[in-house]
Amino acid sequence: MSAPAPTIDEASGDAAPMTHRQTLEALSGLLLVLFVAMLSSTVVSTALPKIIGSLNGSQTQYTWVVTATLLSATATTPIWGKLADLFSKKLLIQLSIVIFVLGSVIAGFSQSAGQLIAARAFQGIGVGGLQALVQVAIAAMIPPRERGRYNGYLGGVMALATVGGPLLGGLIVDTSWLGWRWCFFIGIPVAVIALILLQATLHLTTIRRENVKIDYAGAFLIAAGVSVLLVWISFVDDSFAWLSWQTFAMVGASILLLALAVWVESRAAEPVVPLDIIRERTTAMSIIASLAVGMAMFGGAVFLGQYFQIGRGYSPTEAGLLTIPLMAGVLVTSIVTGKMITKSGKIKPYIIAGTVVLVAGFGVLSTIDHETPLWFVGIGMFLVGAGVGMSMQNLVLAVQNTVALKDIGAASAAVAFFRSLGGTIGVSVLGAVLARRVTDQITHDLAASGVSAPAGGGTSTLNISALPEAFQHIVRAAYGDATGHIFLISAIIALVGVVAALLLKPSTLRTSVDLPDAGRSVAVAADAIDGAPAFDQVSIDPGETPARR
Repeated sequence: MSAPAPTIDEASGDAAPMTHRQTLEALSGLLLVLFVAMLSSTVVSTALPKIIGSLNGSQTQYTWVVTATLLSATATTPIWGKLADLFSKKLLIQLSIVIFVLGSVIAGFSQSAGQLIAARAFQGIGVGGLQALVQVAIAAMIPPRERGRYNGYLGGVMALATVGGPLLGGLIVDTSWLGWRWCFFIGIPVAVIALILLQATLHLTTIRRENVKIDYAGAFLIAAGVSVLLVWISFVDDSFAWLSWQTFAMVGASILLLALAVWVESRAAEPVVPLDIIRERTTAMSIIASLAVGMAMFGGAVFLGQYFQIGRGYSPTEAGLLTIPLMAGVLVTSIVTGKMITKSGKIKPYIIAGTVVLVAGFGVLSTIDHETPLWFVGIGMFLVGAGVGMSMQNLVLAVQNTVALKDIGAASAAVAFFRSLGGTIGVSVLGAVLARRVTDQITHDLAASGVSAPAGGGTSTLNISALPEAFQHIVRAAYGDATGHIFLISAIIALVGVVAALLLKPSTLRTSVDLPDAGRSVAVAADAIDGAPAFDQVSIDPGETPARR
């Protein structure tokens, strides 16, 4: 039998089993806030043209409304994860919710594009915390062996937010009595409900340490290095060329900052990203595999939505509905594989199967063009979704199974960080390839057909309805045909994920929340330091009874 998650007996102050009902109650609040965090990123995707138009923003500002949130969320993820190993996970989650709500309010009341970008960057700090801390809290509640059965809920929430966000955003901006500001206001009441629900249901044991040292230098260098890299990715091939002095300056600065971060982390007493965990085989291979999964999770919805709207001529709402097979694949396989993992205790076979299915899905989508039957596209989307559902959460679970509870935050955040970073880089690079291929094909087809391009600049190709009918067909064909090439590149990159999955160390999921010998190791370490224990008590979230270790 697996060990149930711990809670606190208020009479004795000792750890007591957490029932399945208590686990579901606490999980409901965590999943609710995770859904709101992910929804905040996807709900604006179909609403951005109207938002930027009403604020008189530029094309660069259009891009930064999305990039600002992604950048701050990615850069702060490992910092939140490390803080979760030092302080109360529950309080950190609640702090993330408060930051998210404040950012949403400011974004909703923004009077200019610059204000909106700043608000979205502030909001991203909260989003980064929620994305990292929710999985950390679940890991502190549920043993790895039992956690598989709950991964289906996580996959379903992510799939629903990914597909449902664009649909909700389109509905909001098309409803006259709501308006685009409600794209930011809509998540506030849900986040407040989640905050109250977590206060009542989430009770986590927290190891309180004396003489805690926060690695401020490492945190700054990691955030700065990642930020510079993401800024370069956002502007390269648009504001400046791939081979330019700007590229060499920004990439060089990013490499230097991250190299300094590695040097600082190797010497810090409490590193933000513990290098000994990153070097561990399971963690390293999971990070590499997560890059491919991140590309599927972020890139799939982005390019498929563009394919349906521009390449096939469907409305934003119709495009969202057509991506349902992607969500269905994630949801079904997350639930099914989660139950099978809990039953068997084995995780590596399902991760391998997931990455293989992911490659197969990208392979199917690599053959599509602007006339491909929708049922065939649906099969490819379902396979991609199935691959993501079988591998994404399970890669995090594989890492969590190898580390002690005291390091669960840093380990979980490391996988989430690299997955998000890899997805961001992949989407940017694939987007640049797509833009170049579309431009070349439009130029070629215009010359071959003798049709004159309309005046008004290159961006006019995105406003299909304003183009002459003959030119519309050429543009749609260019986007529809070029998308297949993007997914061919994705399939090749996803093969790296298969290799990384094969190299994972086989293991059986443990049935305890912490490593079996973690308590003994801590006790030995405490006795070795002049009789002054480094971890001398276990503190409980506010309102709970502290218990001595």
